[in-house]
Amino acid sequence: MEYLDFEQPVQDLMAQYDKCALVGEESGVDVKESCKKIEDKILATKKKIYGNLTPWQRVQLSRHPDRPYTLDYIKGIADEDSFVELHGDRNFGDDPAMVGGLIKINGESVMIVGTQKGRTTKERQHRRFGMSNPEGYRKALRLMKLAEKFNIPIVTLVDTPGAYPGLEAEERGQGEAIARNILEMCQMKTPIITIIIGEGASGGALGIGVGNRVYMLENTWYSVISPENCSAILWRSWEYKETAAATMKLTAPDMLKEKLIDGIIPEPLGGAHYDPKQTFENVKEVILKDIKTLSKHSGDRLMKDRQEKFIDMGEFKG
Repeated sequence: MEYLDFEQPVQDLMAQYDKCALVGEESGVDVKESCKKIEDKILATKKKIYGNLTPWQRVQLSRHPDRPYTLDYIKGIADEDSFVELHGDRNFGDDPAMVGGLIKINGESVMIVGTQKGRTTKERQHRRFGMSNPEGYRKALRLMKLAEKFNIPIVTLVDTPGAYPGLEAEERGQGEAIARNILEMCQMKTPIITIIIGEGASGGALGIGVGNRVYMLENTWYSVISPENCSAILWRSWEYKETAAATMKLTAPDMLKEKLIDGIIPEPLGGAHYDPKQTFENVKEVILKDIKTLSKHSGDRLMKDRQEKFIDMGEFKG
């Protein structure tokens, strides 16, 4: 387990607990009571830290290297051996930063699409840290159109710092690919459920983020720009990233308050990486509930509701 700076008290207590357990194992002395006291202290410290997180600390948690990624969620929520991954945009190539395919959840067929980061340095480079090229968005659109053809619900999982900003991405039409996805998703006549599982940044997130229901996990963020880049634009420095994070209202509670999302999916104490299995169950429960509800609606109503949902976000009072 890796620990962030503000998690240092938890790390110290965990080290004490491990040392206590080791002493008991090596000496044969009964240290259960001592270890239990440390366990209680760990729980109390976690509640204190994670119950009072700042927006910037939530941003840090959303990027935690141990946090589950899209393929982890697919494995965690899909029926055993049901995932059939689909590749390529039938135009240029296959983008490893965008993954997707057909799965079954409790016997229910679902098309799942999401951005995928990497664990190792080599895999991070291969998947470009979850930043998709145009062919990734076109692959996502191909899969979603396939789902619409057979009236299969769509689930999109968002975890990206943004679309890939490289020269080759611009040459192949990055902006057009994202805009096309937004347009096409607004017109689809099958249920779409979007869940922010980590970072939800800029058009890179919106390219697969137009859903009938949009959720955020508890320790995620969703915004047009990252706190660091916002700080760089406003103050010419990354030093004000914490101030930017607090000002931008990018956390799940902020987004729910502004009615930009439909709900918050709870995470285990400390974040999704502390208990991935429980996180998967929480996500699975939301998906199945919404599929059951949305599948009762006609395609035309799903399309209309989705369009009105996003159009309403542009309303303001003078």
